[in-house]
Amino acid sequence: MPKSVTLSEPDLSRLIEMAWEDRTPFDAIEKSFGLGEPQVIAIMRKELKRSSFELWRKRVTGRATKHSALRSEDVTRAYCPTQYKNK
Repeated sequence: MPKSVTLSEPDLSRLIEMAWEDRTPFDAIEKSFGLGEPQVIAIMRKELKRSSFELWRKRVTGRATKHSALRSEDVTRAYCPTQYKNK
């Protein structure tokens, strides 16, 4: 059973955004939020509509870009440096 985590609304929104992004691996989410893949799955299940969750799970299951161990060694970053706005 995943540990209970309380995230602020902005952090929850960012976590969901990162989980939806094809090129952001679960390892990057864990580094940012301290949550492993099972915890991310539990949060997505809780926060998304059932159909959205099922679509997301279908997309990320086995996807090389979401799992660092399956990624090409040529990929050394999680996202494009210009992808996010500086605060």
